[in-house]
Amino acid sequence: MRVLVIGAGIGGLCLAQGLRQAGIDVRIYEREASVRARYQGFRIGIGGPGLAALRECLPQGLHPLLEASTGELSGERRVVDEQLREIRQLGALHGGTATDRHVLRHLLLAGLTDRIEFGKRLIRYTELTDGTVRAEFADGSSATGDLLVGADGGNSPVRRQLLPDAEVVTLDGNGLLGRTPLTERFAGLVPGFGTVVHGPEVRMLLGKMEFRRPPHLVAAELAPDVELPETGSYLRWAAFLPEYIRPLPADWPAVRDLLLGGIADWHPDLVELVRQSDVVNSSVLTVRCAKPVPHWGTRRVTLLGDAIHVMPPSGGMGANTAFRDAAGLCRALTAVERGEAELLPAVERYEREMLEYGFAAVAESLEQLPAFAPSVTAGAAPAGAASAH
Repeated sequence: MRVLVIGAGIGGLCLAQGLRQAGIDVRIYEREASVRARYQGFRIGIGGPGLAALRECLPQGLHPLLEASTGELSGERRVVDEQLREIRQLGALHGGTATDRHVLRHLLLAGLTDRIEFGKRLIRYTELTDGTVRAEFADGSSATGDLLVGADGGNSPVRRQLLPDAEVVTLDGNGLLGRTPLTERFAGLVPGFGTVVHGPEVRMLLGKMEFRRPPHLVAAELAPDVELPETGSYLRWAAFLPEYIRPLPADWPAVRDLLLGGIADWHPDLVELVRQSDVVNSSVLTVRCAKPVPHWGTRRVTLLGDAIHVMPPSGGMGANTAFRDAAGLCRALTAVERGEAELLPAVERYEREMLEYGFAAVAESLEQLPAFAPSVTAGAAPAGAASAH
């Protein structure tokens, strides 16, 4: 069995790692020119079923590197005002792991370099009469396999062809995603799991990405054949501006100065946090979510991660749900490879389970969104999303 994975994000690579362990011929096709082609610099939290799924797919030999190149994600979640005076606590969370998406993506590429091709933009796929599926790329090349998996993100070309009526909604709002190098001064802003700053007009979410050890150094020690980027610890923050501030500038220095004007009388540590933000790894934040879709009737094409159930970041479940998808689909295909199941029924079981928990995660993220991002218009949320519970 040959599986074609379209997209080399963390969900698609997690699936590929699991399939490789199962002895399945997997090939990955990524439209970007390289793994370093675009901005990926932000922290994500993984835990619970998502972390278990990632570990399930990742070879045991890479588990120590995963542990050493991540950071702690636990402790109290607190809400403070713009002068850092505590308003309330939201309760402690424990057992999670903080990781940098760019670092994790490099880790997930380990052992897959001979199975991945960059610069491959999918144009279309064709389901052939012999029961296989052919992927056709913009450079004129093609690839054929027994199953094609769209792991190509929120703008998925695979989803557009497979489910032309599926909708992804961009929510109205003025969100910014910033990253600032971690110093002793800024570390105190996030003493636990995370900090929410409630200002008069601006709201900020702060999260700490403090690596246990520098990723590139720990890779050199534990897995010399794995190259991890030289990424330093940082504070990841999101800010949400009032609705009337439109349009936002296109370049980060201008966006940063706009935010600084709105928080000029805030606590000096928060002002300086914004002032020292990383120009390369900060940007305007687009919040999107998918409308629920019914099961479409299984074919030799399927979807995982943001390609099917993209969700707001407010629930912290996007990456965790993608890893859960990857592990579930890997288990289904492993059963097929072992002769314990037929391909289409196995894929259908995966799809039905994925649609249920995936759109439940979308709904939960939408429900949590107003508490963190009041300027993001809840009225633009997909009708029927709450029914996905």
